[in-house]
Amino acid sequence: MQTIDMATTELRELNSTLQAQANETNQTAWVIENPKGAHAIAVGLDAPIEVTVKGSTGYYCAGMNKQATVHVTGSAGPGVAENMMSGTVIIDGDASQYAGATGNGGLLVIKGNASSRCGISMKGIDIVVHGNIGHMSAFMAQSGNLVVCGDAGDALGDSLYEARLFVRGSVKSLGADCIEKEMRPEHLQILADLLSRAESDAKPEDFKRYGSARKLYNFHVDHAGAY
Repeated sequence: MQTIDMATTELRELNSTLQAQANETNQTAWVIENPKGAHAIAVGLDAPIEVTVKGSTGYYCAGMNKQATVHVTGSAGPGVAENMMSGTVIIDGDASQYAGATGNGGLLVIKGNASSRCGISMKGIDIVVHGNIGHMSAFMAQSGNLVVCGDAGDALGDSLYEARLFVRGSVKSLGADCIEKEMRPEHLQILADLLSRAESDAKPEDFKRYGSARKLYNFHVDHAGAY
């Protein structure tokens, strides 16, 4: 296991070292100490390595992640796992705004709460939040799964496309074109798998599913007020 102390190592050197593992992965386990809320920690990784960040991070931690498993033992600032492609990102604490934004793949697990716009414009990522999420989450989400074990704020799934939203608790309000949908056996199976991978003991049958009513795919004058 390799340890990098950010008290003595600059961010650029840290990320360059981790990114270099795309060419050589003999050292597969890394620990980052003293992150002190620094921005852009462990971004652009593209190797099957495990990175543990001992503390909280600032903006865009684990952004553009491929293959790697990044585990933050504290909380994360805005944009954690932004544009993630594959791999796993785990946040032990809370996540700020737009967690998992534009994510194309992989799994993001937030064991605390997530702020507003969680999963905005998600494009295939799976996000599991053990706590609550804020307003405008999954705005313009295109594909993937957002699982919320707690409650959801205002305008959930506004202008949603084909992403699946699962919420166990209450939903303050649904956004434009987002409706509750039937929970079929295949959805329970998807949900059970995601909850297991996220180490949640929540029961799939306690959730409701939300998705697109598909009325905003094409402009129609009768729906102009919803745009």
